[in-house]
Parts: sequence; structure tokens; C-alpha cells
Amino acid sequence: MKKKLASVVLAGVMALSLAACGGATDKQAGPQAGDQAAGQGDQKKEQIVIKFSHVVAPDSVKGKAADKFAELVAQKTDNKVKVEVYPSSQLYGDKDELDALVAGNVQMIAPSVTKMVKLDPRWQYVDMPFLFKDEEHAKKFFDSDAAKSLLNGQALQDNDILGLAFWENGFKQFVNSKHPLKTPEDFKGLKFRVQAGKVLESQFKSLGAGSATIPFGETYAALQQGTVDGTENTFNNIDTQKYQEVQKYMTVSNHGRLDYAIFVNKPFWESMPADIRAKVEEALKEATDYELQMAAAENQTSYDKLKQAGKLEIYELSDADKAQFEKLMEPVYSEFSNVITPELIDAIKNLK
Repeated sequence: MKKKLASVVLAGVMALSLAACGGATDKQAGPQAGDQAAGQGDQKKEQIVIKFSHVVAPDSVKGKAADKFAELVAQKTDNKVKVEVYPSSQLYGDKDELDALVAGNVQMIAPSVTKMVKLDPRWQYVDMPFLFKDEEHAKKFFDSDAAKSLLNGQALQDNDILGLAFWENGFKQFVNSKHPLKTPEDFKGLKFRVQAGKVLESQFKSLGAGSATIPFGETYAALQQGTVDGTENTFNNIDTQKYQEVQKYMTVSNHGRLDYAIFVNKPFWESMPADIRAKVEEALKEATDYELQMAAAENQTSYDKLKQAGKLEIYELSDADKAQFEKLMEPVYSEFSNVITPELIDAIKNLK
């Protein structure tokens, strides 16, 4: 995998000039002529720049947390470090941001964790159907040894990536344009947009539905044009991406998770002076606390907005409904238990 990423890095380096790629520092104008006359000299300040790329809207949970992080870094470092946030795939989309991080074209990303499957298949844990019971269960995982084992995984280290924190998005729900989805039978013959990963393909296959891997930034168009019939996402993403404009039905299922993790380019991160890096890490911790507190509230607000707008016909699965889906999806666990590892799955199930 590292060879594959290395080839992408080489291609990126050849295609982009140093100026286009940006870098770890940004030279700012020094003193003016009047200052020179005062004997202050023609000195220049160096400002460390962190390019932070993500694919969701600025008003999403992740978007707001990224902006908060930028604000905190400026405060805590006295503007010695500047975080430039690029939302909505402005710099890189789902397919490219990981390679851009390895290349050093950006210094920080916050992808949906399943984007990391190209390095470590265990990151598909989040797609295992009905693995997490509720929000409290998910937050316990973020602080667990099992979570740390993923952030510190050897595959990431081998590709000069550091995992620093988990950010919550929430439970996924189904939306589609054809008809209400109340039973597994209702999924047959439909096609859904999914993130990359074999677990999601297997999930929809178990329901008799098809799937297509489409970048997040292209999902609205795919739904609008009928390339796919539906998708799965959190209340907040459904709301902020305005899927209700091109979908008719939503099923509240809480069948899987969509969460993020913060990754940085390791050589860049370790090149920062230790005292400055400590302040940036402090800012990230505060931004993470802010994000985790905000996520549940924002999802509830988005759910309320979706209900009030009246554009979606909404059905909430009962416990009996969920039992039908869980039974039908048992083959997903049989197929992927060894890939994700029984140790990780059991560690999540047994969190207390």
C-alpha cells in the first residue's frame, strides 16, 4: 500500500510546483521603510501554515469544529500558526485527500473513518450494522484502548500519518426517492450511494439492494440525476447537504455510524517546535471537546428541521423492525469478522 501511495505522491510532486502545494510556513511582509529607519532592520516573520481540508459544508458539525480549531490555534499561538480551512472539497475530494496528506500538499484532514480502509481494513468497524447501541456507547469507544490502537496503527505510521483524535458525526439513516423503507423487503431492487468499503456493499446486498461508491461531494448530483435511488447519512449531513430537495423518504434506523478522525502529516507535525506543537495540540483537544458536545445537539436540530420542512416522509424503525434487519444482516458479520478482527469487534461490543 505504501508503494501505491508513494507513486501518487511522486505524481503529485511532479504535477504541482512548490508554490502551488503551499508548505509548512508562509513568509509575511516584514517591517516597512519607516521601521528600517528606526533601526529595526528588514526582518521577516515566519508563520506556520496548516492547510486543513475537509469535504463537508462549513455549517456542518465538522465544518464548525474545524473553524473553531483554527480560531483556537490563532489565539493560543499568538498567530504564530495559521490554520487555513478548506471545506466542501475545495482543495481535495474523498478520493484525493488522503494522498494529498501523504504528499504534504495539505497538513491535516478529517475524513470519515472508512476512508482509511485503503491502509487498514479495520477502519470498517464503523459500518458494521447495529454494532453501536447509542451515542454514549460511541463516545466510550472514542476514549478506549481499541480506538487508540486504530489511531496508532502501524499502517498509518508506515505512511507518515499520525492519528490524533476522533470527531463524532452520528448514526446513519436511510433516504431514498422511490418509496418508504419500513422492512427489508422494501430495499429490493434499489441502488444506494455508499462510501468506499466492502462492508457497505455487503450490507446492501443482504437487503437485496445495489450500491455504488460515489464521492461525498458528488452525492447530491447523483441523487438528483437518478444515478442512485438513495443513500445513507446522518441527520446533519442530510440537512446541510440538502438531500431533502432530491429525496422523498427517510427511515430513522440508526443502523451504522458515520464518524471522523483527525489525521496529520507526520513529518510536518514533528517539524514544528515542541512548544508550538503543544499549543496546537491543546487547541485540538478543546476543539474536539467542542465538536463532541455539539454533534448530538446539531443532529437533533437537523432532525427537527427535516420534520418541520415536511419535504420528507419519515418512518422510525421500531425495536421489532430493527430485529428483522439485524437478523438479515448477520452474514455481514460472518463475512467481515476476521477482516475487522474479532478482537476489535468484541472490544466495541463489550465496552462498559
